[in-house]
Formats: sequence, structure tokens, C-alpha cells
Amino acid sequence: MSVLASSVATLTAVTWSYLAFARGSFWRIKSAKPDASLNPGFSGGVVAVVPARNEAELIGPVVTSLLNQCVAIPVVLVDDESTDGTADVARRASKNAGKADALIVVQSKPLPAEWTGKLWSMHQGIARARALNPAWLMLADADVLHGEETVANLSFIASHGHYDLVSFMVKLHCESLPEKLLLPAFVYFFFMLYPPAWISDPRRSTAGAAGGCMLVKAEILERAGGLEAIRGAIIDDCSLARLLKQQGGRLWIGLADQSQSLRRYDTFSDVEHMISRTAFNQLKHSSLLLLCTIAGMVITYLAPPLLLLTHSRLTIFVGAAAWAAMTITYSTMVRYYRLNPAWALTLPLAALFYLGATMHSAVKYWSGSGGDWKGRVQDVQDRHSTETPLG
Repeated sequence: MSVLASSVATLTAVTWSYLAFARGSFWRIKSAKPDASLNPGFSGGVVAVVPARNEAELIGPVVTSLLNQCVAIPVVLVDDESTDGTADVARRASKNAGKADALIVVQSKPLPAEWTGKLWSMHQGIARARALNPAWLMLADADVLHGEETVANLSFIASHGHYDLVSFMVKLHCESLPEKLLLPAFVYFFFMLYPPAWISDPRRSTAGAAGGCMLVKAEILERAGGLEAIRGAIIDDCSLARLLKQQGGRLWIGLADQSQSLRRYDTFSDVEHMISRTAFNQLKHSSLLLLCTIAGMVITYLAPPLLLLTHSRLTIFVGAAAWAAMTITYSTMVRYYRLNPAWALTLPLAALFYLGATMHSAVKYWSGSGGDWKGRVQDVQDRHSTETPLG
């Protein structure tokens, strides 16, 4: 038992030394607050493209926030076979904002077998946007509310950094118990996998983006083959980022206070579904990677508190030091979400939940129900989408 504890303690110490000091300082996060008024002039127009499937409850304020940007932009809404009147709600919102002419509604064509639903909708929206000859495309989710300077801020970052794809990790809704325990951890884990400093570094292959709020240069997207090049991707934002970086594109990602998700996760089941929809796809459907992930999560997040229960002073010290490193690095995200600092101690619990959701994601894939979202099962072995009745 002492040999096992010592081995685990050694691995845990090495892991947290690496994460804290050599993983691109992923945990030293700050929200982006550019002064868009200093922008010397953004080259080219912007068109927003918003895919929406049964988003009547949220789409009104989302469309209004895009139409009310300080940089005037047209909005292309792609209605993805909604049955709840999403398009009508969007039209009323644009009319109430006094900008009905700036909203273009595209009714999606039937989903081809090789495409995932969101990418197919975005593909159609981009095709319609091309008629307006934009230099940039604002790709936005139907559940994200934007501050009036969001597009201006993205354009400022793109212009000054000479980036081809810039994105904001929007602030997630964080009021319920499941949200407080799990959603800051979601962003923390994302930045651990995709350190922003590495994403922006053209010498590194790391590529990532946040799909809820992206500004992409139309020219490089077309040169890379458009969304058709990643048409079967489940994790569309990171797939797009990887595609563009392989073409020599420059990327940037950061946090933003002004853009906020309206999507609520009031139950643990809501969060579990969000994670399990894509987790095994992230692991490339590899059983070996799944086993490595399980081992890695145990060593990294569960071992530190468990080592406190051992009888060796050395392993207890290592466990305490690792948990302290975990808490300190996570506390930056806890502060960003304006939670009580004590929430920083709960990362092992959040990690345990994510571990279970990841294993469930694999089970769902193996049983033929992977990537289920709004009536579609999209992550299956033949990569074809299947429809299930919408409830």
C-alpha cells in the first residue's frame, strides 16, 4: 500500500508541477477589455450568422443584441427545421428593434447524411452571407446575448493582432448549484486542454475556439475549403480552429464579460448531457485514450485529497501541496464567476462528475446514441445523422 501511495504521490506531484508552471499559464485568465474606440479602422464589413433550432425562448433578445451592435451588421438567421416558431420570434424582435431590414431568415434545407446539424445550418448561412460580400463573418450561437461592443471588440483584437479567427469564451449562466459546481470547471478544463497562449502561438499546433462568439476572416475560411471541410465534426468550433491554423491562420481566444450565455443548467442531468454529448468524440472514440483519461483524472484531481488519508507524512504533504496548487489555479476561474472563494476547493468533486460523464459518453457512442442533441443523434460509427422525434 505504501509503495502504491508513494507512486501515486510522485505522479501527482509531477502532474501539478507541469500544469502550474509549464502548461501555458492557462489558469492566469483575465477577461478581455479592449478599447474599441482606439481601433484605427476595421477593414471590411461583418455579417453575423446564427444557426437556430427550436430556440424561440431565447432567440428574441439574442437577435436584438446582434442588431444593436455599435458596429451595424446584418444578421443571417438559419432556421434549422424549428417547430416552435423560432423564425417568427426573431422577425418580431428585429421589427421591435426598428431593424427588420437587417435580419435575413434562411429556412434550412434537409440535413444531408454527411453533415452535422449546426455545421449544415452555418454552411447555408455563410452561403447567403456571401451575397453581401463581407470581409468577416460573426458566427454566433442562438443562446448567447452580446454586449453592444462585442463585434467592435472582436474586430479590434483581430486588427491589432493580425488574427484570422478570434473568439470569446462567453460567460456561462452560473446561479444554480449544478452550475456553480460544474460550469466554472468546464471553462477551466477547456483552457487546460487549449491554453490560450498556445492557441495564439503560430509555432504550436494547439488550436481552439469558442463557438458561441467567433469572428472569422471570410477569405481564409473559403481558402481552407469552407465548413464543408469539417462537415462531419461534432466539436465544430475547435475543428474550425484546427482547420484554419493548418492553413497558416492565426488564432486568438479570450474571456469576455459582455457576452453571456442564456442557456440554463438547473439540474445535474442538464450538465451531464452537455458533457456526454461530445466527450468521447474529443477522445477520438479511442478506448485507450478513455483509459488514459480515467487514469489521468484520478491522478490529477482525485488523488490529492485521497493522499491526505494515507499514513506517510511525505504522501500527505504531496497530497496537500497538489490540492493547494489545484485550488490556487482554479481560484482564478472562481473569482471570474464571482463565487465564494470556498468553491475553489470543490474541483475534485467537479472532476469526478466530469469523469463519470465522459465514461457515459463512451457508453452512449457504443450504444448508437452519441452526440444526441435536439432530436438528432450525430456521433455514430457511420457518421450519419439520425433523427428522433422532438418532444
